Amino acid sequence: MLRNDGVECGTEVYEQHSYVGAIFIQMCKCQVVCGGDGIIRRVVGAGCVLSPLLYSLYTYDCTATSSSTIIVKFADDTVVMGLILDNDERASWAWCQENNLLLNISKTKKLIVDCSKKQERHYQPVRISGTMVERVDSFRYLGVHISQDLSWSCHTNSLAKKACQRLYHLRRLRDFRLPSKVLRNFYACTIESILTGNITVWFGNSTKQDRQALQRVMRSAERITHTELSDLQTIYYKRCQTKARRIVKDPTHPNNRLFSLLRSGKRFCSLKTNTERLKRSFFPQASRALNQGN
Repeated sequence: MLRNDGVECGTEVYEQHSYVGAIFIQMCKCQVVCGGDGIIRRVVGAGCVLSPLLYSLYTYDCTATSSSTIIVKFADDTVVMGLILDNDERASWAWCQENNLLLNISKTKKLIVDCSKKQERHYQPVRISGTMVERVDSFRYLGVHISQDLSWSCHTNSLAKKACQRLYHLRRLRDFRLPSKVLRNFYACTIESILTGNITVWFGNSTKQDRQALQRVMRSAERITHTELSDLQTIYYKRCQTKARRIVKDPTHPNNRLFSLLRSGKRFCSLKTNTERLKRSFFPQASRALNQGN
């Protein structure tokens, strides 16, 4: 993701046998500001008001030059996704050179997801310019902690810990005898926003223990504010409905085809799922939420 401070992170995905690895790469821009002759010369400091505009101009022509590389842009983040076969990653790194980007190997991490039930295997190390890429068990990407076992315990534990720290400020406001409405607004802005961030991604496959840890934080907030707060299950259900309706209304969305109506024209087709993990993921849950809401 190319942030306004001049640092970019991409993702390299490689597949071998039955495991998938993701390499989260950090890249820094060589040059940022253009001169009159069209040559980029200077770097804009972090926090500059021109940074968002210059980012959009600079990354507009950053396109994939290989069929194995995909460029995904979201807000101020740019993701480079590439398939590495036979440990040959030169085609993906070449994209960085073509777009005047340098890899920050010290911040590059490798995450391997192996869903097989066999004994632990030996994975070949990935090297970039002769330097070995560090392997990690989890990685924080766009605010979500992705673990190598595809569980969400690491992410929910991080959310619960961060939300508990915000409860202190909520208690202090209560001690100043502020109205419950003000406390409720403060909770929604500083605590609920943390607990429900990207909830459509992780909540469906979270465990009972993970949800209970988050619910304890919400119950503490209820005792402090003396108001009834929406539980996470209700928020998750509403978010799935809202996001699914936006996808249905947008025919250009890449996943619009997953929401197809039945002959009645009132209900959506249920997606076929072969595993419990897929059944509890966003798209099957969103289809059920839309049908229940009709």
